[in-house]
Amino acid sequence: MGDRRQSYLVAAASAVSLLGDPAVSAAWDKPSALTEFSVAGLAGHLALQLVRVRDALALDREAQEPIELIEHFSRSPWVQAGLDHESNVYVRRGGEAAAADGPAALVERSQALLDELSATLPAEPADRAIPLPWAEWSLRLDDLLLTRLVELVVHSDDLAASVGIETPALPDSVIDPVVELLARLAVHRHGATAVIRTLSRAERAPATISAF
Repeated sequence: MGDRRQSYLVAAASAVSLLGDPAVSAAWDKPSALTEFSVAGLAGHLALQLVRVRDALALDREAQEPIELIEHFSRSPWVQAGLDHESNVYVRRGGEAAAADGPAALVERSQALLDELSATLPAEPADRAIPLPWAEWSLRLDDLLLTRLVELVVHSDDLAASVGIETPALPDSVIDPVVELLARLAVHRHGATAVIRTLSRAERAPATISAF
């Protein structure tokens, strides 16, 4: 799959480029493709995937024994919660707050964060245990970055669809681990049979195998 830190930086650079697309600023105050998210809020949420990594690396808290990714998502309330659940309301408010001073400022801050992470992240050990600022557990650095890869890839598609442009093309080193993790989460949530049927037997496919 390649180096996870480099894959994250590639995806983050693509996201920053997308945030700077004129189509995004032109649609800034319009509804996005996601229910109850404006384009601005969705752009802010995408940009926060750089903030989350910076903040996790800088957190002055002792790391616990890192848990596995499936357990991480099982513990996260937003995964299967409704739109009105406090965890999802918090996510939307965070995106809107991040975008409050407009598209140009958001792009400028995101580029500065990308430059900072590009300089510091490659030196970090891949197996470093990282305490999560937003949770009471820790992940290995590579696993934390994979969660952010999923966010960057999925929400780049959401943002591109919201403003009527093509979804940014990303290399296999970014897409492959995202697809693998989403498939694992889908199997965990719906069972292997449902996922296999959806991928191979449309006539017996369930209504959804969504990972989230």
